[in-house]
Amino acid sequence: MQLDVHRYAHESCVVLAVLGELDLAGAPRLRQSVVSETATGIRHLVLDLTAVDFIDSTGLGVVVGALRRLRAHGAELSVVCPEQRIRRVFEMCDLDRVFTLHGTVDDAVSASGSV
Repeated sequence: MQLDVHRYAHESCVVLAVLGELDLAGAPRLRQSVVSETATGIRHLVLDLTAVDFIDSTGLGVVVGALRRLRAHGAELSVVCPEQRIRRVFEMCDLDRVFTLHGTVDDAVSASGSV
């Protein structure tokens, strides 16, 4: 299965909705989307992983890399991950200590204080 990334604006944020498998094959597409968004000077990016079916270490690496890239540019990253199966992968890697995993895009936007 391939990975699709859909971009849309939500209030003062940009949301990248990720669909499919965030693995070795799909990770470069998400990485490029994050790089492109960072280049525009955004202040808050939301990664919506609601429709992610599978995530591996390469996919997790892209999410961590996105956080580093955005922080280096003074921007914020929020992660939406309502699916328990995907959330569990973050927890097993202790990445739930690095990211606050939100249930919805609205929750992520509200928590950021950018509303």
